[in-house]
Amino acid sequence: MTHAANSPFVNVSNLSISFGKGRKRATVVRKAQFHIERGEAYGLIGESGCGKSTILRALAGLIPHYQGDFFFDGQRMGCERDKAFFRRVQMVFQDPPYASLHPRKQVHKVLAESLAIHGMDHRDERIRDVLQAVGLGPSFLYRYPHELSGGQRQRVAIARALIIEPDVLLLDEPTSALDVSVQAEILNLLKVLRRERNLTYLMVSHDLAVVAHICQRVGSCIRVSFWKN
Repeated sequence: MTHAANSPFVNVSNLSISFGKGRKRATVVRKAQFHIERGEAYGLIGESGCGKSTILRALAGLIPHYQGDFFFDGQRMGCERDKAFFRRVQMVFQDPPYASLHPRKQVHKVLAESLAIHGMDHRDERIRDVLQAVGLGPSFLYRYPHELSGGQRQRVAIARALIIEPDVLLLDEPTSALDVSVQAEILNLLKVLRRERNLTYLMVSHDLAVVAHICQRVGSCIRVSFWKN
């Protein structure tokens, strides 16, 4: 089942997510809906516990069951994602040392993994190019995550998402663990990358100033069961 050709690039309708069973079943997201045009940066703002990161994880295929509709590039997506989806949609996590960077793997191996999974060639060249794109030089190739600053680790996490040349980045509080000065550097980098690569962003954050710096439109996620777009 597909949408019309002029439908939004990303379209979420009546998305509800629950956990648990029986009396212990809790609905953490109820009837969320928003759309994102190709090349647009859209932000979800809300306090801790409102379900915004849960929405992001559901769209990324990290939550096995949800209700509602998620259309991507005109195609209705089920709860499971295939390799073709992940080739086009990548996620950048809040805390890369624990969420996405293996502590015992050097930067070049972290980046090479994604290329191997998707069968992409010219790997050394791609790794050098993407490191340069995020502001890291060749000297970072053989460093481990613990040898990097918080900002450098986040740049590696962004590079890992970018290296397979996706269309969409799902950004889960990408600067919340960083110092204010480093936050500004990462946000400016994300702005440049979106413009240069025509990327589409879905960013979630509790900080309106952060979202406003990146996003053209913003939706608010309110704790319990209310949604306002």
